[in-house]
Amino acid sequence: MASGLKKGLAVEAARQIAPRVTQMAPGLTQSFVREALNRAIAGVGPLPPAARAAETQLREQHGNVDKAVKELVQNHVAYASVEGLTTNLGGLVTATIVAPASIAGLALIQCRMVSGIAHLRGYDLEDPRVRNAILVAILGDDTVVKMVKSKKLPAPPMAIATAPQHDPELDKTISAALASELVARVIGKRLATTVGKRVPVVGGAVGAAADGWSTWKVGRYADREFLPRAIR
Repeated sequence: MASGLKKGLAVEAARQIAPRVTQMAPGLTQSFVREALNRAIAGVGPLPPAARAAETQLREQHGNVDKAVKELVQNHVAYASVEGLTTNLGGLVTATIVAPASIAGLALIQCRMVSGIAHLRGYDLEDPRVRNAILVAILGDDTVVKMVKSKKLPAPPMAIATAPQHDPELDKTISAALASELVARVIGKRLATTVGKRVPVVGGAVGAAADGWSTWKVGRYADREFLPRAIR
């Protein structure tokens, strides 16, 4: 019970800190988020473009889109778990150094996963409306519901992806919101794994689990939101 309370307080504290962090570092807002999405779609390093990776999964699943989506999510949960472990092994001492790497890695992995899901369901990844919808999906179900209710967002991902026209002003809102959310997740994870427990390897294991769980939740949400648009 005490451990759960500490983690809850850590996450809440992180959500209050995150907007201030992104205000002090504007690069963590629009440019950072959009660059992560661009690289996820185009491919970076050993990771091929999102659409190509998605098509590979589709072939392996013999054309079954739903099975390909499930496999895509599972693969990216594994990627996120490895990323979470490697960027958390330093423990409390290196927390301030690895946080940017952790944020960037998580953003790239989740952007790539959701882009792949959108592609498999028939959406054009070059469409700015679809790109905004991808970023909104990464915010997660709970955050999107709150933002729609408070009128900070006009609609959930599916409605944004299929809107009659692209709203350029929405780009800034979504990018800033996602940057804050990613920072909050990483800061919350750091606080939860270091408050009262400063053993680096334990922190790494918890960080890996947190990133994997976060990615799984985003994948499930994207699976529900990006409904099929065309028969393949």
